[in-house]
Amino acid sequence: MTPQRSTGAGTEADVPEYAGHYRLESCLGSGGMGVVHLARSTSGLKLAVKVVHAEFAKDPEFRGRFRQEVAAARRVSGAFTASVVDADPEAARPWMATLFIPGPTLAEQVKRHGPLSPAQVRRLMAGLAEALRDIHRVGVVHRDLKPSNVLLAEDGPKVIDFGISRPKDSELRTETGKLIGTPPFMAPEQFRRPREVGPAADVFALGSVLVHAATGRGPFDSDSPYIVAYQVVHDEPDLTGVPEDLAPLVLRCLAKEPEDRPTPDELMRELRSTAASYDTQAFVPDRWAEDAGGRDGAAGSGPDAGADADGGRRRRRVFGGRPRGRTAAAAGALGLIAAGTFASLQWFADDGTAPVSASAGTSAAAFDAWAVRPVAGKQAAPQCSYGAGALFCAQSGEVYALSPADGAVRWRRSVAQTGAGAPVLSGGLVYVPTADGRQLAALDPATGRTRALRQAPAQGGWAFAGDTLLLVGADGTVTGVDSASGRTRWSGPVPGYTAPSFVSFPGDPLAYATSTSADGAWTRVVAVVPGTGAVRWEARLKGSLRPVGAEGGSVYFLGLDPVYGDARAVVRYTPGSKAVRRVTLPVPRPEAQAQVRDGVVRLLAAGGTLEAVDMAAGRQLWEVETAVSRGSAPVSDARHVYVSAADGRLLAVDARTGRLVGQTPPRLGGLAGTLAAPVLAGGRVYAGAPDGTVFAVDGEQPAGW
Repeated sequence: MTPQRSTGAGTEADVPEYAGHYRLESCLGSGGMGVVHLARSTSGLKLAVKVVHAEFAKDPEFRGRFRQEVAAARRVSGAFTASVVDADPEAARPWMATLFIPGPTLAEQVKRHGPLSPAQVRRLMAGLAEALRDIHRVGVVHRDLKPSNVLLAEDGPKVIDFGISRPKDSELRTETGKLIGTPPFMAPEQFRRPREVGPAADVFALGSVLVHAATGRGPFDSDSPYIVAYQVVHDEPDLTGVPEDLAPLVLRCLAKEPEDRPTPDELMRELRSTAASYDTQAFVPDRWAEDAGGRDGAAGSGPDAGADADGGRRRRRVFGGRPRGRTAAAAGALGLIAAGTFASLQWFADDGTAPVSASAGTSAAAFDAWAVRPVAGKQAAPQCSYGAGALFCAQSGEVYALSPADGAVRWRRSVAQTGAGAPVLSGGLVYVPTADGRQLAALDPATGRTRALRQAPAQGGWAFAGDTLLLVGADGTVTGVDSASGRTRWSGPVPGYTAPSFVSFPGDPLAYATSTSADGAWTRVVAVVPGTGAVRWEARLKGSLRPVGAEGGSVYFLGLDPVYGDARAVVRYTPGSKAVRRVTLPVPRPEAQAQVRDGVVRLLAAGGTLEAVDMAAGRQLWEVETAVSRGSAPVSDARHVYVSAADGRLLAVDARTGRLVGQTPPRLGGLAGTLAAPVLAGGRVYAGAPDGTVFAVDGEQPAGW
C-alpha cells in the first residue's frame, strides 16, 4: 500500500504529528482498530507505528487487548518477525512502533501478480514454519495468520500483527459470543471452542495461507463468510493447484483436529532441504520491483488494513474446483456464527417423488442411501417412526408409509390436518393426532385406511405406553384403552395427581408421571402399569426433575433449574434399592434433550453442546460443540450418537469419544418446526428435513454420508 498523508474530516484527520518521539509521516494502512503510519525516529530510522483509533482508546477492554498485543510482539523475536522498537499502551492514543519492512504483503502480491511459483511456495512454507516456531516457542499463539499479515521482504517472509494473539496462559477473555479472526484462515476450533485455541490453530492458518499463495484462493472458498466458516468446520479442503510435492503436507496442516496437525518443527524437518537453500530474493519478483518504483513498501499494515486483499483473485463460485462433498451452500448450519438463512442446492426434480441417491460407496453389507420427497410442493420437516417393516411419516396434513429399503411410497393419506408429532405404532395400528388434538386416527399399517377414530379428551391429555392408550380427563381420571380394539381396560384416578402427564420409554413396561413442587425443591414420581393402572412404585426425589429414559431397573432424569428450566444435573433413581445418583453438569444446559443407552446419558443443549455422562462412573465422558444451533433429541446405537439439525443435516458422533464422524448435506427449506429424532432400524438411520425430504443412510458407515 502506497504511503498516504492523513486527510479529510473524521477521527484520523486529527492524528497527532508524533507518537512518543517518532514523527508520523504518512499512512501505510487503516483498519477498524487503528492506523499504521510510516514514521521516523530522531536518528532517521524508518518505523511502522500503529496508533489506536480514538474511540477504542477510551475502551478499557480494548486497552487490555492492546497491552497484550504489545507484550506478545515484544516476546517474539526471530528472522521472520518484525521487531518491536517502542510502545506506549498507556498513552492517550496507544501506539506501538516496529521496524519498517519494505515489501508488499502476500495478499497484495498475489492480487497484483497472481499465485507464487511452486519454488516460491516451498520457500514461503519454510519461512512461515520458522516464524511460527519462534512465536510458539515463547508461548504465544498468533490466531490471525493470513496473507495480509505476511510481508514479503527482501530477506524472506515476515509475520506481523499480533493484535489478537494471546499467550497460552492468558486469562484475558474475548467478549461473549464473538469470534475473533478471519474466517478463511481460521481453524475449526476457533469456531467450535474459541476460548481453547492453541498453537495448532496457527498451523491450520499456515495451510490456508499456502493454498492462497499457490492458487490465489483459499482451501475453503466462497464470497460468504458464513459458508466459508461452515466449510472450515465440516468440509475437506480444495487443494487443486497446490504443488504436488507439498499437497500432502498442506493437507496435514488443514486437519480438522488440532492433534492431527504437524508442529512447526515437524514442518521444518520435512522442508529441511528447501530451508538449507533459502533464496532471499524468491519472494520479490522483478515485476514487483518494477511496479514498486521508488516507493516504500507497505509494512506492518495491521490486522485491519489490507483485509480486502485477503481474497486475492478469489473466484466467484458456489462449489467450484473439485466437489465439496457435504457443503451444499448451507452457511446457516453453523449455529455459532450464522444469523441468516441461505438457499440450498436442489436435489430433486419438480415432483420430488423419485428416490435420489444421496451417498456413494457404501459397504458390501450396506444398502444404497436414498432420499425422497413424498409430498411435493410442501416444505415442512416430516416426522417419522419405524415399525411393522415400514417407515411411517406425518407431514403437512399427510401421512404416508415408505419402504425402508428404497424409500418407495407404499401408501399416502390425508388425515384432517395432522397435528405435530410422528405417527405411533401401537396395538398393530398407526396412530396420528388431528390438528385440534381431539381425535386420534388409527390407520392400517399395510394400506393406510382408517380403522378407527379414538376420541381424545377435550381438556386433558393422552400418551401411548406399549399397546395401551392412556387418556387423561379434565378431572384427572385416567382411562387405559386397548390400542388394538379400543376396549377400555381400566379407568380411575392416580392417587395424589389431579392431572397426570405420562411418558414411557422403548423397552420399558411402565409409564411414568411426575409432579414438581411449586418451589422446585422436590419431585414426586409414580410408575404405573399401563394395562391395569396399578401403581408399581412411587418416590419423592430432591429437585425439579424431568424423566428422560428408563433401563435396567432404573429411571433417568434431568435435574432442572426451577426458574429457567436449564439442565443442571443428570439423576438416576433405582426403585429396587431406592438409590439416587446425581452427576452435576459442568454448566447449565438450556433446552436440553437427552437419551439413555447402557447407563450413559447423551444430552444436546440449545446452541449445540453435545455431551455424554456415564452414570455408573459418575462423570462426564466427553463434550463436543456440534455447531447445531437447534437440534433433535439424540439417539444412539452401540457405536454412534445421531442428531438431526434444523438445517436438515444428520450428524453422527463417535459414542466413545464424541468425535464427529459423519454428516449429511444440509437440506434447507421452510421452518423446521418440532425436530423429530432420527430413527434407527436394522443398521440404518432415517431422518426428515425441512425441505420435505425423508432420507436414509447407512448407520455403519457415517464417513460415507
